[in-house]
Amino acid sequence: MTAVDTTTETIEFSGLPIDWDRRVLRPRGWTAAQSRWVAELAEDTPPGPILELCCGAGHIGLLAASLTGRELVQVDRDPVATDYARRNAATAGVATDVRTASVVGALRPDEVFPLVVVDPPWVPSTEVGDFPEDPVGAIDGGADGTDQIALNLGVALRHLHPAGHVVLQVGTDEQVAVVRSVVEGLGSTQEARHEVLDVRDCRPGGLLVHIGRVRDTREGGQRAPR
Repeated sequence: MTAVDTTTETIEFSGLPIDWDRRVLRPRGWTAAQSRWVAELAEDTPPGPILELCCGAGHIGLLAASLTGRELVQVDRDPVATDYARRNAATAGVATDVRTASVVGALRPDEVFPLVVVDPPWVPSTEVGDFPEDPVGAIDGGADGTDQIALNLGVALRHLHPAGHVVLQVGTDEQVAVVRSVVEGLGSTQEARHEVLDVRDCRPGGLLVHIGRVRDTREGGQRAPR
């Protein structure tokens, strides 16, 4: 087995210096679009911290927090990733609570977040070999790439403020369809009902999906096309 290079590298991510090494997923420049979208939504969202699930080295959540001035909670099961997330937060001067844990047990039942960033592994298991420089655990999303998407989205929706927003990263149109199904099944609470409101195509990187409160068409809102 080839030894993994653990030499720390630094990449500039939209002005933030981000440390990482080959044991974690290399920060991709295109994912700054996810941070900026969260910042756009934050302008009309109730106060409170941003939650980032599958944070990796922490760059996406850190940029969103830097742009909004909000505090941050970040979760990843990989202790190497969370160590880098803490280090990068300290460099950026961002207040963050980084938790090394499975997403299922990382949050208290009473925790609610107005903004949630979800960056799950979404590469189908049969295709992870196409990305030899990426850690398998950081990209393997199961048979069709949706195992971690569904798991993390379920957690995000259970902890979402009724007037909150989720911005989720996926890889294909087929995965967007799965997201719609999960939201339809889990996106309702006593206070609000949520749905996929918009999709932004950032390929060849990926797709970003915005989930928020159902728009009232009587007030001129329009549902996202199916």
